[in-house]
Amino acid sequence: MVRDLYRYIWKVSARDQVLLSLLAVTLFLIELVPLELQRRIVNGAVEGSGWALVGTLCLVYAGVALAHGGLKLVMNIYRGSVSEAANKRLRLQMNPAADSTAAAAPGKEGVKISMIVSEVESVGGFVGSSFSEPVLNGGMLLSIFGYMLFTQPWMALVALLIFCPQMLFIPLLQAAINRRTKRRIETMRALSVDIVDEAAARGGVRTPETFRQRVANVYRLNMQIFVRKYGMNFLMNLLHQVGIIGILAVGGWLVLQGKTEVGTIVAFISGLSRMNDPWNDLVDFFRNLTNTGLKFRMITAELEKPAQPA
Repeated sequence: MVRDLYRYIWKVSARDQVLLSLLAVTLFLIELVPLELQRRIVNGAVEGSGWALVGTLCLVYAGVALAHGGLKLVMNIYRGSVSEAANKRLRLQMNPAADSTAAAAPGKEGVKISMIVSEVESVGGFVGSSFSEPVLNGGMLLSIFGYMLFTQPWMALVALLIFCPQMLFIPLLQAAINRRTKRRIETMRALSVDIVDEAAARGGVRTPETFRQRVANVYRLNMQIFVRKYGMNFLMNLLHQVGIIGILAVGGWLVLQGKTEVGTIVAFISGLSRMNDPWNDLVDFFRNLTNTGLKFRMITAELEKPAQPA
């Protein structure tokens, strides 16, 4: 079995990944249109350009929103089908009932049950978005920031500054989460082995105290993961709000100096929100990539283990 996650994804779904990436490119190019429409609608209303122009632009906006939503619906359903195909393939590949070494390796069934029930789901779920997600959200970030930089460089600088601290604390927190995720998987596998061995009336040390201790360890590790995960989200949301305040402050000063328009401030606040969403999605993708890579390596290592004699 291929041990590198992306080589495996390309092997089982290359054509699907190309089509999903093309859909992603189309989506992030469409994402720029609402920003310019918002700017023109607000400026048209402020400058008294007439309802005909404003109404026409609003209808165009509605059409763009419908097209964007429809394409995103198609892409999400397509991603889901690719992920489920990967889940099915992996589950069939590790079916413990079809493993001729199962009888010679006590406890192996328990590990495979844990893999089939919980670990495969996250690996398969990642397959559907492995290429299209970074293409879509990375393209949205770059294109929206390019639009902001072209329209008003000073306010674009404010938007850029809120992402710099996140590039420092996100990798550190995610590394801490991954260490606990690995320990949690190992503990869950040990629990599955205990349960299967117990049902098969095999010998071994399986006291209630050991079971309770392992369950308590899973709880403790999950809580540590939650604290770091949601702490990361808190810091990211706080910096987003600081960015909005910065745009209002810098944009308000520029309006007072006659160096920009009110519509530009509106477009920038909307643009910052549109950058925040793909940025959060990219952070989630980074989390999934590291977690899935860890789980995939653990799965392939288990599948490649030689049979142990009874």
